[in-house]
This record gives sequence, C-alpha cells and structure tokens, in this order.
Amino acid sequence: MQMNEQRNWHELSQEQVLLALEATPAGLSADEAVVRLGIHGPNRLPPPPRQSLLRRFLTHFHNILIYVLLGAALITGLLEHWADMSVILAVVIVNAIIGLIQEGKAEKAMDAIRQILAPRAAVLRDGQRHTVAGDQLVPGDIVLLEAGDKVPADLRLLKAHGLHIQEAILTGESVAVEKHPRPVASGSALGDRFCLAFSGTTVTSGQGMGVVVGTGARTEIGRISGLLAEVKSLTTPLVEQMAVFARWLTLFILAIAALIFAYGILVRHHDVTELFMAVVGLSVAAIPEGLPAVLTITLAVGVQAMARRNAIVRRLPAIETLGAVSVICTDKTGTLTRNEMSVVSVVMDGQHYSIEDTGYEPRGEMAMAGRAISLLDHPSLTELGRVAALCNDAELKRHQDKWAVEGDPMEGALLALAGKCGMDGGDERGQWARTDVIPFDARHKFMATLHHDHENHAFIAIKGAPEQILTMCKAQRTAVGGMAPLNQGDWRQLAEQIAAQGQRVLALAVVPVSPEHTVLEHGDLTGSLILLGLVGFIDPPRPEAMAAVAQCQAAGIRVKMITGDHAATAAAIAGQIGLQNAATVLTGAELDQLDDRALGEAAMNTDVFARTSPEHKLRLVMAMQAHGLTVAMTGDGVNDTPALKRAEVGIAMGMKGSEAAKEAAELVLADDNFASIVAAVREGRTVYDNIKKVISWTLPTNAGEASTIMVALMLGMALPITPVQILWVNMITAVSLGIALAFEPTEEHTMRRPPRPRDQPLLTGTLVWHIVLVAALFLGGVFGVYAYAVEQGYSQELARTMVMNTLVVMEIFHLFFIRNMYGTSLTWQAIRGTRVIWWAVLVVTAGQFAVTYLSPLQAVFATQAIPLLDGVLIVGTGMALFAVIEIEKQIRIRLFQPDRR
Repeated sequence: MQMNEQRNWHELSQEQVLLALEATPAGLSADEAVVRLGIHGPNRLPPPPRQSLLRRFLTHFHNILIYVLLGAALITGLLEHWADMSVILAVVIVNAIIGLIQEGKAEKAMDAIRQILAPRAAVLRDGQRHTVAGDQLVPGDIVLLEAGDKVPADLRLLKAHGLHIQEAILTGESVAVEKHPRPVASGSALGDRFCLAFSGTTVTSGQGMGVVVGTGARTEIGRISGLLAEVKSLTTPLVEQMAVFARWLTLFILAIAALIFAYGILVRHHDVTELFMAVVGLSVAAIPEGLPAVLTITLAVGVQAMARRNAIVRRLPAIETLGAVSVICTDKTGTLTRNEMSVVSVVMDGQHYSIEDTGYEPRGEMAMAGRAISLLDHPSLTELGRVAALCNDAELKRHQDKWAVEGDPMEGALLALAGKCGMDGGDERGQWARTDVIPFDARHKFMATLHHDHENHAFIAIKGAPEQILTMCKAQRTAVGGMAPLNQGDWRQLAEQIAAQGQRVLALAVVPVSPEHTVLEHGDLTGSLILLGLVGFIDPPRPEAMAAVAQCQAAGIRVKMITGDHAATAAAIAGQIGLQNAATVLTGAELDQLDDRALGEAAMNTDVFARTSPEHKLRLVMAMQAHGLTVAMTGDGVNDTPALKRAEVGIAMGMKGSEAAKEAAELVLADDNFASIVAAVREGRTVYDNIKKVISWTLPTNAGEASTIMVALMLGMALPITPVQILWVNMITAVSLGIALAFEPTEEHTMRRPPRPRDQPLLTGTLVWHIVLVAALFLGGVFGVYAYAVEQGYSQELARTMVMNTLVVMEIFHLFFIRNMYGTSLTWQAIRGTRVIWWAVLVVTAGQFAVTYLSPLQAVFATQAIPLLDGVLIVGTGMALFAVIEIEKQIRIRLFQPDRR
C-alpha cells in the first residue's frame, strides 16, 4: 500500500485513489485496519519535547550580569562576608522567580492543534457502519460525513450530496466551501481543492463519504504543526539591546575592577582581602543588579494595564516590543471582519437596495439611494423575503443579546434578510409547509423547495448561482409585483458588478404551481422560473476596525491584510477599512512565482494579499523582517500559527480564535477587537518609555556609586561607603524608586510619533553625557559630605552613614528629574508627581531612618544616628544636584532643541 505522505490526492480520480490505497468503497476489514494502525500509528500529532520546570527556572540565570553577581556572591561567601553574599543572592533568586512566574508555561501550540482532531468518526468496515475513536483511523478507511461533524482526518471525497465544509481555520475563508468528488487541477490552492475534506474542519450541511488519505502528522493540520515546530521565535528588541548592553557593561566593569585591583596591589600595596572586598563593592555598585527585576516588574505593570484594555499578555517581552511595531499583518476573517455573513445589497427590477444593519438580527432598515424605504411601497421585497426564509435550512437563535446562526452562514444571512423584508421566518414556515426539496448540489448549483399553504396555494422557491438560475427563468418580477420579460445579459452584468465589489451573489426565483403538485423534479424548473432578484453577501468589517486602522497609520504603523479569501473580497474589505493600496492585491499563486528579492519588494509595497497559505504568511512576515521592520501578526486560525510564532508579536483573537493560535501568540485579544491592538500599542509604547526612564535613572546613579569607590581606591583613601551599604542603597532604591517609574502615565503625543527603529541603542549620546554629568555630581556630593564629616571629627561609621544617606537623597531628587527628562520639571504637575512616586519616597525615607536610627540595623550596616543639622545639609546636597541637572537640561533644550518625542 502506498504511504500517505503523498500530497496530490486532489489530482487523482476516485478509482486511482482507491487503487493507490488498496481500499474499496465497502471499507477495510477489521484485521487490515489493525495492521495499518501499526504501520501508520494513531491519528494524532506527536507530543513536542518539553523543558522541565528546573530547566526553565535555570534559563533565567543565563545573563552575563547575573553570572558576575553569582561569582561575587561565591567569593564573598568564601571570605565569610555573609551579609553581602545573602543580599546578592536574594536579588538574583527573586529576579529568576519573577521571570519564571510571568513567562508562564512553555509553548503549547501543538497541544492545542492536537485537540482539534475529532474524538469519534463514522466509518465503513467489512461493509458495515461503525463508530470508532478518531485516533484509530488509518489510510484507506471509508469515513461518512454528516452536517455538524468535524472531519476526523484528511479525506479524498468519493461522494458528496449538498456537502459544505467550513475551512476558515485553514484558509481564512469565512464562507463554507462546496465540495464535490471530481478531481481538481494540479497546483490548485488549498481553498480550491474541492474534492478533499481536511482534518479539523466542520461540515455545515449535506452528506459525504471519503477515503482517508492522511492521518496524524500527515494531515494538513499536521503539516502546519510541523511547520510551526520548525519556526524559530525571534528575540525582542529590548532583549537584544539589554544583552548587548550587559556584555559591554560587564566587560567594562571587570576591566576597571581588574585595573583597580592591580593598582591597589602593585602601587598602593593594600591588603589583598580588604582590596578584594573593595573591588567587590565597586563591582556591586557599578552593576545594576536590581535592573533585571525592575524591568520585569515594569513589564508586569504593563500586563495589568493591557488586561484592562482586553489584551492578555502571555510573554512579558512582547509588551515593549509593541512600542517598536512598524507593521501589523492581520488576517481578515474574524479579525477585521465579524466572521459572519450579511446581505448588504439587493437588486430587483432595476432597483438597487442597500442594507446598513449587518449581522444576523432579523430586523433593520433597507435603503435605496441612501434613503430608508417603506416596505409598503415595495411589495416585491415581501415575496423575495418569503423565498429567502423558505428555501432555507438554517435557524436563527438569540443568545442573550446576540443573534447567531445554526447552519450555513449564508442561509442565516438570508433569514436575517427575510426579517428585514417584513417576513417572520418561523411564521412563514408554519404557514407554507415544505412538501418536497431538491438539495443544493455542485452539479446544478441551486436549491429548490416546494411549499403548500392551508388555503390551497402552492409554489416553488429557488435560490442558486446567478449564471444557473438565469438560464432557468422565463420572466422577472417587477417592482410593483407584476411580470416583465427577462434580459439575461443585463442581469449577468449586474451579477458581475456585485461580485466585483467583493460580494458573493445568489439569485432568488419563484414559480407558482397547482395545489396537486406534490413532487418536485428538475423538469418543473427548467424555463419556467420568475426571477425575483439578486442578493449580495459579505462578511462585513468591524466598524471599530476602521478607526483602529486609521490610528495605526497615524502612529506610523503600516497595516497589511493577509487572507486566504478571494482577491475581490479582500480588496473590497481593504477598501472599506481604509488600507493603503487597497486596490492592489497579490494572490498566493502570484507570490509563488516570486523569488526572495521580488517577494521582499512585494511585501513592502503591497498591503493586501489573498488566497494565501500558511507558508505564504510566514514568508511575508520573514520578508518584512529582512527589511528591518518589527512585525506584529494577528490571526485566529490554525493557518495563522506559524506566522504568529515567527512575528516579533503574535496577536491572537480570544473569542473566535483557535487554541492553537492563542498558544502560539504573545498577546490574546479577549474581545476579538482590532481596536484593542491600538490600545495595546499605546500601552507598549508607554511601557518602553518607562523602561527607558528606569534605565536613565539607574545607570547614572550606579555610575555615581561606583565612581565613589573607584576614586577612593585610586587615591588610597578609606572607602566612604561599605559594600553592604552600597547593596542596601541599591536594593532600597531599586525596589521602590525604580519601580515607581513603572507606573508613570502615558506621555502626550505617544501615538503621534513614528515607531522607534529596531536597532535604536539603549545608550544614546544624550544618555551617556547625562551619566557622566550625574556621576561627577555624585562624586562631588559624596566627597563633599565625607570631607565635612571628617573635618567635624565624626567617626568613620557616622561619616559613612552620612554618605549613604546622601546617595539616597540625591537619587530621590534625580528621580524627579528623570520623570520629565524632555520637558521642564519646574511645574506644579511635575513637582506633584504621582501617588506612586510619593509612596516610594516615603518607603525609602522610612527605610533610611530605620537603618540610621534603629540599633539592630545599625549593628548590621555599621551606621550611626545623624544629627538634625547634618540631615539638613544632606537634603540641601540633593537639592543642589537637582538644580544643576535641571539648568543643564534647559540650556541643552534651548541650544540644541533635541527631539522631545
């Protein structure tokens, strides 16, 4: 038997497929099924390798800054400096725990896809119908399909009677696909393989029978799952920048420490142990050990802010990446549109009606030339509504405040149309009993129903493809209810015009019959129909998506639609929501003809892509990334998962999205609202701004602390502050003052500036200058206070206590400066700050008073109580620091006028 890796089943005839699989229409024998199950394995996807909890925890120590801190902790422990070692280890472990909790579990995308496979399946074995577990299916099994079934494996159809299958999870096409058993052309797109039924899709109507050609990993869903497993997730801009920055900072600190150590040994002849502890103090002062934890907490604050805006963050770094997003690649169905069909246009006897109220609610107004009409003036609409309700197998049901369809979405839209034409579907079906039916079939492209009422009237209602219905009509209904000759050419042209607008078109017709007519045959329809009109359907765009797209474009973010739907439909929706270049559409077949270079140009210049496969979406995302763009990909189906994983930010729909899409994405929109993406981008930019503030506050203060120790060692002086005091200062300020910056509100004009470049460095020239200036001012403040204390004859402990408090006070005043780096800090709003800022200042102040004045802590940190007047001197030093850097900022702004963002 031929293995089921073969992918051209759609090209082969039924006989060729059965021969290749050594199968018959009566099904396999039970014994043969067992043999094949042993060969091919269960019909489920193989589980992916998993990282253990310990391994995931240890990955959070994989940072060069953390390595240096661990080394410092080890050596300080060997030297029996237990307090120093404990504080360093506490910082490192807390950071790892926070990272592990916030990052969540490992990838679950393939697990979610695996759940899509059907749990049960109806098969023929030994010529008898049996129900078996879905994972027991094997190639060659004959599977029976009915409306409501989930297709349990990839099938080559042998029979199809009115069979329609919803394939949105694979193709993105919102309308159920009509299936038939005839082979299709080689190279047909996935959505055009009408003789195949794919695993995980849903039968919306009709019946069918097919032979299994693919199971487990060899199904179309399995192929996407394999593709997903091969996709490598990119690191985010901040992670890349922090990694580069950490390497250079660590090398710089170690080089300085080594030089100071060598200088102390060779020139100053210090004691090795004392010198080493001083160098450890220098390293601890210079390394922003609290920065990883503060950055993680800043991101966690962003998680809460986004959750309030219905954006659920699954991976922390994705938050700040949103601030750098320069293009959003979005699926159409269910993302930009509602994923529900609506009738938007009706044409009858030259009259063009439009329907503004979309959705399945069977109420609303119809308009002509932009003006609402009265149904009393248009009696032919009533007859059209009756046909729409009766020639229909769907049901509309109201769930709370929302109407939903059970059955084919297009038939649900027709029921809603009937309501808008004044017809109650339930009442009409009660009055006009269905006595016979010709189900929809791909061969004749129409559905017909025969109806009788209680007053001895009868008629046939028909709906179908315009090109088929027009050939069966002899006349058309006029606007006032009469009849007129039919001009097929004009009606065909109208149908083409509606289709060119991206709408799917159906024709509705009717023919009266005698009450004795109780059996419906094809001969009753040919050449006898009266055309009522044409109906145009569309999956309407979300109103809020239009505003969201406009906001994205105002923020310099390009929006691109990548869908599996038809080109005309994609172009129509793109035009309605305001995409750039909406009229230019590239299809998947056209993309296949492009090499990587040409694809890159197309990805940059085109905004609408139609009839795409998962590979196309992935290639487009990678092509845009190759041009330096930071890409966000939105989607809701299994077909979106590879691109969701590859993009810097994958955004899945929470309500209508598949579990596979949610697990592959970094963000999940709880309300499936494209507008929530704009809110998420705004929060992402705010988070990044606050991270920049944290860095801009942390690095200068650390540089000032490190400079203090370095200068003391170089000059052969006693250290003005001990290593454990430095650790205390870093801890108390990092976990309070640094975190306070995470709660800073969004700046004005945040969504009016372009996205930041992906390669924008963390250390800009302005920040480097600020680090140098603040470090110099810290040196002046620290040694000024230390010299004053020595001159007053204070003890070494009191002098160091004053220096420690001076450092903290200067950092508090530096915090207020950083909050307004790009504007003046001398306004009431700037001075008032936020509630979080003042709570942080109170916490730090309380902590410093405790360390300075409580005996137990004095013993640990070697501190002494500071006199009141000396405390005033320390506060004055902080105020002087603030005055100098504020004056420097105002001069710099006026002279150079830098970008204030």
